Amino acid sequence: MSNFDTIIKSGKPVLIDFFATWCGPCKTLAPILKQVKDALGERITILKIDVDKNHQMSSQYQVRGVPTMILFQEGKQLWRQSGVLSKEEIIKMIIEKTNK
Repeated sequence: MSNFDTIIKSGKPVLIDFFATWCGPCKTLAPILKQVKDALGERITILKIDVDKNHQMSSQYQVRGVPTMILFQEGKQLWRQSGVLSKEEIIKMIIEKTNK
């Protein structure tokens, strides 16, 4: 992902979903993240990164389990969570972390 650094350093919040195709909880999280994107629209970028195809990036961000979500803004990691959260919990966290 050549423009990854450019994307996470933008002023817009970027939520990265580290996932694996074989991961049950990842499959549960996918439609929830779509609902988050639908709710927040252009206010956030959501990227999905397959850990099996991106070992270097998974290692760089010390992803030990999937799903793992990491929120960035202006290149800074604001939040990190492993596991599945509800749409409401994710939206609340994004708003809290990016409105400081």
